[in-house]
Parts: sequence; C-alpha cells; structure tokens
Amino acid sequence: MSSAPAEKIENASRGSLAVVFLTVFIDLLGFGIVLPLLPIYADQFGVDEHGITLGLLMASFSAMQFLFAPFWGRLSDRIGRRPVIMIGLLGSVIFYAIFGIATEIECVWLLFVARIGAGIAGATISTAQAYIADTTSLENRPKGMALIGMAFGLGFTFGPLVGFLAVPTGEGDPGGWPGYVAAILSAGALALAWFKLPESLPKESAANREHTHRGFSLASLGSALKTKSIGGLLIAFFVCVFSFANFETTLGLMISGSHLENSKFHFSFGQVCLTFAFIGFTLAIVQGGIVRRLAGRISEGSLAAGGGIAQIVGFLMIAGAAHSGSTGLLFGALAIVVSGFAFVTPSLNSLLSRRTDPEKQGGILGMAQSVNSMARIVGSGLGIPLLKISLTLPAYVAAGLMGVGVLLVILAARSGKDYVAEAETEVA
Repeated sequence: MSSAPAEKIENASRGSLAVVFLTVFIDLLGFGIVLPLLPIYADQFGVDEHGITLGLLMASFSAMQFLFAPFWGRLSDRIGRRPVIMIGLLGSVIFYAIFGIATEIECVWLLFVARIGAGIAGATISTAQAYIADTTSLENRPKGMALIGMAFGLGFTFGPLVGFLAVPTGEGDPGGWPGYVAAILSAGALALAWFKLPESLPKESAANREHTHRGFSLASLGSALKTKSIGGLLIAFFVCVFSFANFETTLGLMISGSHLENSKFHFSFGQVCLTFAFIGFTLAIVQGGIVRRLAGRISEGSLAAGGGIAQIVGFLMIAGAAHSGSTGLLFGALAIVVSGFAFVTPSLNSLLSRRTDPEKQGGILGMAQSVNSMARIVGSGLGIPLLKISLTLPAYVAAGLMGVGVLLVILAARSGKDYVAEAETEVA
C-alpha cells in the first residue's frame, strides 16, 4: 500500500507561497480600503438617507463570495489551482480599476459593478487554501492555513491605512487612487503568478476528476452536511464567524458614535481607520507568530476551542467598555477577541482539509468560504439592529453565539478522522 501523505510536496517554493500570500493579501486590502471609505463615497454620491443602497453595496462583495467560492473551488479541482488563481487576480486588476473610475466620476451603479466583480474575483481565496493543502503534509497543514490568515490580517491592516491616507480628516473627496493602488498591486501579483507559480495539482489527477463546476447550491451544501465530520465543521464554522461578524460590523458605528445617542465613544474618521488597522495587525501577528508556532504541537480542535473561549472573554470586556466608555478596556478587549479569532479560522480550515478527499478539497474549502460569507452577511444584518436597541447587546449576543460555537467545535473535532486514516483503515 502506498503512503499518500509521503508523496505530498512538503514545501512549496518561496515564489509559490509569495503568490498565494499576495492573492489573499490583495483581496483583503481592497476590502479594507473600501470599508472605511464607503460611507464617505455614499455621502459624496448622494446615496439615499436610509442607507439601503449603502447596505446593499457593502453586502454585494460578501454575497458574490458566497455564490462563487464553491464554483472556483470545484473548477480548480478540475483544471488546476494556478489558472483559477490567475483568473482571480486578473479580475481584481480589472474591477479595482473600475472602482477607481467609479469614484472619480461619482457613478453609483459602476461602484456596484466594481464591488460585485471584486467579490467574484476575491472568491478564489478557497483555491489559495486548496493550493496550501496540496503542498503541505497533514502535520504542516495548520501552519499553511495560518499563513493564509496572516495575509488576511495584513490586508485588513493596510487597507484601512490606505483609506486613512486618502482622507485623513474623514472629509473631502478620496478620489480614485485607492482603487488604482489595489489594481496595481493585483497586477504585480498576477505577474508574479505568471512567472513563479507552478501548478500544485498533478495533471493526471485533475484529468480523472469529473466534478461539475457549478456555484453554490443547496444540493451541494446538503451533500457536505450529510458527511458527518465535514457537516459538523461547517456548522461550527458558520456559528463562529457569525458571532464575530455580529460584533465586527457594529464596531465602527459604536466607536464613532455615529447616529447613536448613548455612545460614549466619539472617534474621528482617522481613529476609526487606525482601530481597524490595529485589528488587522493583531490578527496578522498572532496568526503569523503564535498560531504557526503552536500548530502541529497542539491539535486543531484544541486551538479552535481555546480561541473561541478567548473571544467570549473579549466580547464580555467589549460590553464593559461600551458601558463605561473606557478606551483602554476597549483596545484590550479587541486584542483578545481578534487573537481568539486568529486561532479559530485557520484551525477549522485545517481540520476541513484533513478530513476531505484530496480530489474534492477545492470544492469543500470553497463551500467553507461560502459559509463564511453567509455568516458575515447574516451577522451584519443582525448586529446593527441590536446596536440600535442597546450598545452592549451585540457583544452579549456574540459571546452567547461563540459559546455555542465552542461546543460545536469540540463535538466536530471529536466526531471525525482524517480522510487518509479512514482510507487506510478500509484497505487494511
């Protein structure tokens, strides 16, 4: 009997890892640039006073990732990771350039085109995760997924900083250059992919795959949920991300005091941008420096559960900060919440990868990305109404949801085995 793990590529080249890293970094850079600037563009363009158009604009990016992540994942299972990653980067070049044009001519519908297109192109993150899975052993899988998380954090760090540099006072015309910067970086990553990114999927393996490459569907989700180990992990993933998104989407409103009579925080636009940059920087440092060191020594289930418990503590501290108006308590709480989240996501992605048939890895990780996006959409929809009721309510709800998430993580981690182990058992 041949040993499949021994045949894995143990280490991808530095160029390959750089491209994968940049793919995720650029996706989150664009998202991070837009997040603090969208309300300014909305006011500048004269978007409706009730904010419905703005809400749809913000949700369109995640909605496209929800729909297209499984499509890209399954397509990469069939034609390879490299072409899908390059298509995504080319899309980023085009749609971030369109974003720059839309902001210069103040065209709302073109801004929608840019955000929808960027969401479709950015949905290739699951393919980047599958590339990491292709090129790492089971033991090093958590470290590889933490690298993706580090890129995620750095993109979310520098995105708000670019937004801040565009309009340091929070007033005036940001212009189109934030979009152009993201487009230029995407073009650089595309060039690097062209010259430095080898295919990670063996040709004979891809040729034998007969998966359809449709997008998200209830049938495909149902099939994944019926697989005991995979289904439990996807449900845990949804609850954990839903909890974080419920808090994440209300943070900017809470600390700025915008349209909130009882808020005790009144951060300027620049301070809000720097707060989001602090969140991204913390995420990158923890995933790149701590999670990667602990990965392989501590099981993914334990890392994810421990991170969830830390988030519960952090959410309760945020509620205390919202009640007292303590900036020190707020930033201490943010550091704890983000550090906990840094442990949860790469650990769950690693578990999903370990328990998935290698020939279906792209599709399953794409499904996980869809679940992630749906959790963010639903969390966003719940968080703001809760904030309107009470400043502390989103944090308390997030803590309760994460408590459920920790239980689901523990159950999912204990209820399944690695796919290879199961295959070997059957052969034996």
